Amino acid sequence: MSTDESRRESVPANVEAGWIPGLGEHRPQPRQLGKALFVHTPDAFDQKGIELPSERNQKQAQDRAAKRRERTIEEQKPKVEETTPIKMAAAEPEPGTAEEVAEAETASEDQAQPIDGESAQNRLLIKNGKVVNDNEMVDTDVYIEDGIIKEMGRNLTIPGGSRIIDARGKYVIPGGIDTHTHMEAELMGAKSVDDFYQGTKAAIAGGTTMIMDFVIPAKGESLIEAYDKWRGLADEKVCCDYALHVAVTWWSDKVKEEMALLCKENGINSFKMFMAYKDVLMLEDTELYEVFETCRELGAIAQVHAENGSIIAENTRKLLAAGVTGPEGHALSRPEEVEEEAVHRAAMIAGQVNCPLYVVRVMGKPAGDAIGAKHSKGVVIFGETLASALGTDGRMYWNSCWRHAAAHVTSPPLRPDPTTPVHLMKLLASGDLHTTGSDNCTFSESQKALGKDDFSKIPNGVNGVEDRMSVVWEKGVQSGLMDPKRFVAVTSSNAAKIFNIYPRKGCIAVGSDADIVVWDPQKTRTISAKTHHQGVDFNIFEGLECHGVPEYVIVNGRICVDEGDLKAVHGFGRFVPTPVYAPFVYEMVKDRDESLKEKPYVDGIPPTGSNAAMTEDPMVCTTANAVHKISLNTTHEQNGSDDHILAAGTHETPCSTPGDAHSRPLTKAGSRNLQDSTFSISSENPEDSTHRASIRVQNPPGGKSSGGFW
Repeated sequence: MSTDESRRESVPANVEAGWIPGLGEHRPQPRQLGKALFVHTPDAFDQKGIELPSERNQKQAQDRAAKRRERTIEEQKPKVEETTPIKMAAAEPEPGTAEEVAEAETASEDQAQPIDGESAQNRLLIKNGKVVNDNEMVDTDVYIEDGIIKEMGRNLTIPGGSRIIDARGKYVIPGGIDTHTHMEAELMGAKSVDDFYQGTKAAIAGGTTMIMDFVIPAKGESLIEAYDKWRGLADEKVCCDYALHVAVTWWSDKVKEEMALLCKENGINSFKMFMAYKDVLMLEDTELYEVFETCRELGAIAQVHAENGSIIAENTRKLLAAGVTGPEGHALSRPEEVEEEAVHRAAMIAGQVNCPLYVVRVMGKPAGDAIGAKHSKGVVIFGETLASALGTDGRMYWNSCWRHAAAHVTSPPLRPDPTTPVHLMKLLASGDLHTTGSDNCTFSESQKALGKDDFSKIPNGVNGVEDRMSVVWEKGVQSGLMDPKRFVAVTSSNAAKIFNIYPRKGCIAVGSDADIVVWDPQKTRTISAKTHHQGVDFNIFEGLECHGVPEYVIVNGRICVDEGDLKAVHGFGRFVPTPVYAPFVYEMVKDRDESLKEKPYVDGIPPTGSNAAMTEDPMVCTTANAVHKISLNTTHEQNGSDDHILAAGTHETPCSTPGDAHSRPLTKAGSRNLQDSTFSISSENPEDSTHRASIRVQNPPGGKSSGGFW
């Protein structure tokens, strides 16, 4: 059977007549959104002095937004439970013989059966499990009341009517925090199929009890209005708690003012900037500098999608001109170098204003290594990778089935090197990367087909919110690369600390929210689109068998997965404000400020963003965080030198003496002439030739090319 005939079998019958080899089904007509419901008729409304429905709706929306802001301010005020000292109860030995203990437990369970549904939801005891936090594992029981962890220890005295869960042989872990989702996102002419109800329901099924979604305003759109829109979409639907990051897609004085309002009144402490998606979402370097500076002033965290958008645009143009139109063109247009370069550039710019940097969705080995290297030097930088990058790889873009290949399209792309997932997992285990998200942004087969003639028009996004926890456990813990404590750190605790919701979230301790998973490490499940709870018709982890299954998932004290049975509640979740000046993050920034005061200027350049002097390594942090320390266990050794942060692929020999730093004459201003450089991008440079990217395509599914580019 020919390749085209084999592909024809996978094409739906309704598109058979217009089928094109390698391209899948027809391009659907764009969905018309926001259709007007009312027609303005002056006789019916204006002349009779009656308020127009559109005006009334607008006022109602404004009132709802005002109430949400008031509620958010109230939510940010500390509660009694949140200020309770967090303490872990030490495990106490159980008295008597094993037979006596078993009889006592049986009698206790008989006496404490729930008397009604309400009491069972409000009072819960988890017994005989091993509680796992990011810093310790301890055998202890956990008593929950009214959504809060009230007591921990053995032989607890609990009220009658409490439900008891026997977690013998299982881990009791903090609910997962997915740092990166896009529910109901409108992108590239399509709207993601998982809304806030379907998406958070699926999250709970997999052991995630909180998501962090992104508000993405259009260029020129008010950040406040976009935030209100996302709150309106999410508040009535979410099954679990959620927080929001806000993207900065354009820059002006108004945007700067709205960033301050979002931090002060709306519970936002992180802003995302795109270095990709040229002419759509991308910011230029000068704009990045100003946004980073504003984040530092506000006590916020700057996030970046790190890819060189200008290079991607040129690569895309050349590939399409050569006839490469299939999904493989997406990977070829965005090689690892463009991700690595952007990581270096973002870290350099953030360093100029001493702004903490969080790099989202790290997909390649070079980018991950770059973050680890900077972190080992004390750089205030955090890296997030994704379940997709850990559970599969970019060879899928060359699959003979266009539908299968297109379903994996995401940016930055999955890398075709099959060793990438293990490498990224090792970076997570060592502390060079810090969190795991899903970047859950799901599009159906028909929506992906918008790019059947042009890979650059395939809506970017994959699933993962439901499978993230199991994939990380299988590829990390089950494989022996990390222990359960590190698993808790990279799936929950680190996110809570970085975004300043710890210890309310991300740990099991007295006073914390009762977001808990009873995790069965021996049980297995096979991932499939036929059985998952998401709205999308494809699963990129199809057929993957995972050890580690959530047997019980507790959201704010309510059992939402009960012995594997999903019982998520529409609208049960709450918005969780993320306050500025996260202690873990800004203790590092403060330490860097103190360190810089002791260092001389470099090349006569005065410091910016603080009263400190710049060093050759612009983000040195000499002391550990004294508030909530994340144990990084980094494998990188710090040599104590002040080496320059170098661009990818360059090399530098350390100076033998301080005076060697200025080996060329100074300019009249007293500094080295920065334009007098030995750096070259010429292909004639033999040292640089090994780092040049080249695109070579041998008869790919979506087109062909007989040669290489640049």
